[in-house]
Amino acid sequence: MLNIFLLGLTSLLADFSSEMIVPILPFFIESLGGGGVAVGLIFGLGDAVAAVLRVVSGYWADKTKKYKLFIFGGYLFSAAAKFLYPLASNWRQVGAVRPVERMGKGFRDAPRDAIVSESLSGGKRGFGFGVQRAMDSVGAIIGSVFVLVLFVYFSFSFRTLFWISAFIALGAVIPVLFVKVPEKLQLAVKRVSFGKLSVKVKKFILIATLFAFGNFSYAFLILRAQSSFTGLDEKQTLSLALLLYIFLNIFDAVFSAPAGSLSDKIGRRRVILIGYLMFSAVSAGFLIVTALQFSNLADFGILLVLFALYGLFKAFIDASQRAFVSDLSEEEIRGTALGTFETATGLAAIPAGLIAGLFWDFNSAYTFGFGLAVSLLAAFWLKTAIDER
Repeated sequence: MLNIFLLGLTSLLADFSSEMIVPILPFFIESLGGGGVAVGLIFGLGDAVAAVLRVVSGYWADKTKKYKLFIFGGYLFSAAAKFLYPLASNWRQVGAVRPVERMGKGFRDAPRDAIVSESLSGGKRGFGFGVQRAMDSVGAIIGSVFVLVLFVYFSFSFRTLFWISAFIALGAVIPVLFVKVPEKLQLAVKRVSFGKLSVKVKKFILIATLFAFGNFSYAFLILRAQSSFTGLDEKQTLSLALLLYIFLNIFDAVFSAPAGSLSDKIGRRRVILIGYLMFSAVSAGFLIVTALQFSNLADFGILLVLFALYGLFKAFIDASQRAFVSDLSEEEIRGTALGTFETATGLAAIPAGLIAGLFWDFNSAYTFGFGLAVSLLAAFWLKTAIDER
């Protein structure tokens, strides 16, 4: 149980640090002259790097048996990279730092999850992952609140907030030093091979990849929220956007476990389908907010519902999609199926961000229209092409 607490504490501190950066990064990019394409590319590339490296690092950690080194190095690598954010003088430099910082996440996630899995007996593994996930979510909420307080009440600049975030990230590596690697630990190594998979798994990976093309970064939601309020100064509009982001994190954290339990009861496909349709509803809602003029109070109320719905969407699909891939796969190729899924959907984040950004620079309504159309298409394909196993 000590391993679970230590790795949970590391996750808490790391997410505390990261969630100080994520909600203000789109505004920082804009302040350095970056438009929608820059925001989409920077966030999309960062997500893609983390997803692909998660597959690669699992293989190398298993080959070298240096599981703890990969975890420690991954957290340290991310912390070191965060010190580069406040030094950036243009958006292109931020674009270089973001994927480098996310490389650390790719290095550490697979070996960390393996240690969590083997630190408790089989009947308690779900509890172990639940504790680790809960502490991770607490860190995300604390980080969001912390940056709001420092920005609003103490008028800290973006660069000062980045410095604080980087030092907090350094603290995340300390608990890893006391983690004990379970004996005979071995990862379920993930590889990439589309040809070896069953027809059902191939179909679902294609559907999930299509959805990922339309699932642009929530950075665009934050930017849209910030630009929705009129007659307010920069601090006030950013403060409201940060409050909405905190609300998103709370819903994601609170409903992740219930969504997982729901998928056990009614089936993964139904839960994923509900998640896709939630994203469609969020995109449609932002289309309405973009097209119509409301008062600031009405805008905030509508956005509060949309950000909560986006948090629910994340809770519904984050774990359920991986679980569905596992359900559809035979045990001997499960690692290959998961690796192929994570690589395909991760790489889709790059064109998704670019397309969303191009639409954003032309007219932000087109970004949400694109998300609505692609998510509905993916939902229809999922509904008609795949049954529960």
